[in-house]
Amino acid sequence: MSQFHFISGLPRSGSTLLAGLLRQNPRFHAAMSSPVSNLMNSILEQTGAGSEFYSFFNADKRKRLCKSLFEAYYAEEENPPIIFDTSRAWTARLHQLVELFGDFKVICCVRNPAWIMDSFERIHRKNPFDYSRMFSAGNRATVYSRCETLANSNGALGGAWTALKEAYYGDFSDRLLLIDYQLLTQHPSRTLELLYQFIGEDFYQHDFDNVEYEATEFDQQLGVRDLHTVQRKVEFSPRRSLLPPDLFNKYQDMAFWQDTTGTAASTIAPR
Repeated sequence: MSQFHFISGLPRSGSTLLAGLLRQNPRFHAAMSSPVSNLMNSILEQTGAGSEFYSFFNADKRKRLCKSLFEAYYAEEENPPIIFDTSRAWTARLHQLVELFGDFKVICCVRNPAWIMDSFERIHRKNPFDYSRMFSAGNRATVYSRCETLANSNGALGGAWTALKEAYYGDFSDRLLLIDYQLLTQHPSRTLELLYQFIGEDFYQHDFDNVEYEATEFDQQLGVRDLHTVQRKVEFSPRRSLLPPDLFNKYQDMAFWQDTTGTAASTIAPR
């Protein structure tokens, strides 16, 4: 069976770019977010104490079902040596992963939350006549309501942020490598060298001028064009934020990983 590692972290922080780079290595399988974490959660809900079928299952049987889900989902991938499964939910489920896999790492893509909000806002304005499923009629009106929606506990940023924070200060934080988007795009070769060291693999020479990844059908279903399309060349493009200054200041203070006190996680991030 393949070795499993995981990609998680925050949205709009380079996870699709990272997957596009890693999949250049013929030993790796990597892609955008998979349904495996949601499917596993559904299995546990259907076999847990809240289900009428609870008496049919014990902990070992639930564990086997969850483990077999990975095997079944990736059975068509011709057994690559290493599989990176992507989901922002994994950082909240490290206690389950350690029971399923003896040796795994979680690569967490991070970015200053103010720039994450800016990125979501740019995507919103890039699709002016296509109202996406990211917002409802009641909260898409202004940049303030849109940011508040993204930041709440069920929002695209808020849910991932709290899950990452849980893992960052949790018992299994030594499994985490946090990679800042800015350093990934400014110094991609050195960043991947450190990633390879973290997972114990020999470095592969990636092509940073020809990265290919897009998920057109998935983005169309969300009504958000180019949400998972990466530029061919890896490069950092500085820009002025679209956010009003008060909003930018509000969210930039959420980058808790800049303080490494109280965690065993490894970080590749500017100080």
